[in-house]
Amino acid sequence: MSGGPMQLGEFLRARRARLRPEDVGLPEFPGRRRVTGLRREELAQLAGVSVSYYTRLEQGQSGNASAAILDALAGALQLDEHEHEHLRRLATRRPRAEQPRQERLHPLTRDLMCAFETAPAVVLGRRTDILAWNALGHALLAGHIDRAAPDRPADRPNQARMLFLDSHTRDLYADWPRKARAVVGNLRLVAGRHPDDTLLAALIGELSMKSPEFVKLWSDHRVKPCEADAYELHHPLVGPLTVTQQILIPARSPEQSVVVVTTPQGSSAADSLALLARSIPAEARRSRTPVQR
Repeated sequence: MSGGPMQLGEFLRARRARLRPEDVGLPEFPGRRRVTGLRREELAQLAGVSVSYYTRLEQGQSGNASAAILDALAGALQLDEHEHEHLRRLATRRPRAEQPRQERLHPLTRDLMCAFETAPAVVLGRRTDILAWNALGHALLAGHIDRAAPDRPADRPNQARMLFLDSHTRDLYADWPRKARAVVGNLRLVAGRHPDDTLLAALIGELSMKSPEFVKLWSDHRVKPCEADAYELHHPLVGPLTVTQQILIPARSPEQSVVVVTTPQGSSAADSLALLARSIPAEARRSRTPVQR
């Protein structure tokens, strides 16, 4: 998973295949095209670089592209700001990082979680490990899993693993492909920021071995952070409901995220969440998220 010329070349090829000549103002020549998307020579022309140099970039034979060339390629490929940043990271050679450690829940994030009493909330690590959830977040998103599992690093649930390999989680999302694309796009972003994270590489390797759908999405090289979005859920206890998953970034743990599930006040989805909350035993509702040491 490490960054460098090969990852850079794969990303460039994937983004080039996404564009058609008419998308970038080039004339379409008669006859059948042998490649999907733009040809190398067409992209090189748009970026103002030689075809031979661009070919070396795609083949992983050159890792010293200047900032000006990367900006020109980003413009030619019509990259958004997240893809542009990802391109720069892939082209930057960095020293190997130290062995990553298991993530921990900061006490201030624990206190924030305790403030959510009527809204489902989950804390995700950068690798989509579930570091904590409140009672309603657990009941809504993963009631079939031991609620105390996030407190045990060895047994900690992982959102990406659950989404692709757990049938309960898969069935929860009415539009599972859209949720899967969002999670994989965010994983690609994290992989670009942490190319030598061996724990992240192990997760990607596991999903690649066990899920052909993950392999297909990963090979697309989509890069996009998870943002606020609405999803229709098919919950086994309260039935269908549409919720919005919003993202908060803890000040002391900027690589983690607090996912808060909201519904419009007075909506049928809000009524369904209230019904689900009443199904949770009182002792479980009162329990607080423990401090991880």
